[in-house]
Amino acid sequence: MKNLTDSFVYLGHWPSAGSFGFNTDILATNPINLSVVFGVLIFFGKGVLNDLLDNRKRRILNTIRNSEELREGAIQQLENARARLRKVETEADKFRVNGYSEIEREKLNLINSTYKTLKQLENYKNETILFEQQRTINKVRERVFQQALQGAIGTLKSCLSNELHLRTINANIGMFGTMKEITD
Repeated sequence: MKNLTDSFVYLGHWPSAGSFGFNTDILATNPINLSVVFGVLIFFGKGVLNDLLDNRKRRILNTIRNSEELREGAIQQLENARARLRKVETEADKFRVNGYSEIEREKLNLINSTYKTLKQLENYKNETILFEQQRTINKVRERVFQQALQGAIGTLKSCLSNELHLRTINANIGMFGTMKEITD
C-alpha cells in the first residue's frame, strides 16, 4: 500500500514540462495501469460485447426463424406430396379396376368370338360332309348306271342276232317316220 501512495506522490513531483514518459517501476504503476485498462475495457468493451452478443443473438434468432420457415415449407411440401400420392393411388386403383373389367370384357369377347368361329367351322364341316356324300352318291349312281348299261348292252348283244337287230332298227325308223308325219 505504501507503494500505491508513493506513486500518487510521484505524480505531484513530475516536471511541468508536459512530457509524457513511461514509469518502469512495475510495482508502482502496474495496478494503476491495469485499473485504467480494465476501466477502459469495461466502459468501451461493454458496448462492444453487448453489440457482439446482440449480433450473435440476432443471427441465432434469424437462423431459428429461417429453420422454422424451412420446416413449415418442408411440412407443406410433405403434405402436398402426400396429397399427390393419394391422388395417384386413387387413379391407380381406378386404372386397376378398369383394367380388370376390360380384361374380363376382352375375355368374354374372345370366348364369344371363338364360339362363333367354332360354330361356323362346324357348319362348314357339315356342309362339306353333305357335299361329299352327295358327290359320292352321284358317283355310285353313275357307276351303277354304267354297269347296268354295260350289262344291258352285253345282254342285248348276246340276245340279238343280226337279223333281229336289223328288224329292230327298221321298226324304230318306221316309228320315227310316223312321228315325223304326225308333227308335220
